[in-house]
Amino acid sequence: MISKWIILGAYLTVAFLICSEAPFAKMTNVVCESYNKSWVVFHYCRLKAYSRNKTSLHINMTVLWPTNNITLKMKILKKASGYKPFLFDYTFDACEFMRRRNQPVAKIIWNLIKDVSTVNHTCPYGYQALSDFHIIRIPLPWPTGDYLLLGDWLFYNKPQMGVKIYFNFVEDW
Repeated sequence: MISKWIILGAYLTVAFLICSEAPFAKMTNVVCESYNKSWVVFHYCRLKAYSRNKTSLHINMTVLWPTNNITLKMKILKKASGYKPFLFDYTFDACEFMRRRNQPVAKIIWNLIKDVSTVNHTCPYGYQALSDFHIIRIPLPWPTGDYLLLGDWLFYNKPQMGVKIYFNFVEDW
């Protein structure tokens, strides 16, 4: 009788692993732009393709002058006859977030990059890198489609740099 339950459990586990719906996200393009090259310099900003389904993001930049007032504007856009606003348009104080981590939307992004970046301290910032970022686990149910994550960084309320990350999300890959 016990062996029947073990066989049934093994069968259900294999069926779950084969038939389960797993979300899949793949980055398709990245654009990094410094609006003020005397303050922010991007050494490289690129995607590296490992296979047809796996790309990793690599960003290497230097903030040349220290700043203690950084504001980040984040937006998600969904492609539907051009990119249209989707889910959030969010602005927060990045230095304050690194001290307290009390912004829920920023915390989702932070949990994605905290293990692969050097952004792990409070202001001021200098050399920063994001290396081999390829695992995108989104804790929200999203529809399948092409998306764009916009990030504009303002130092002392003046735009200094922008990062655009294009990705494709498939709900049941």
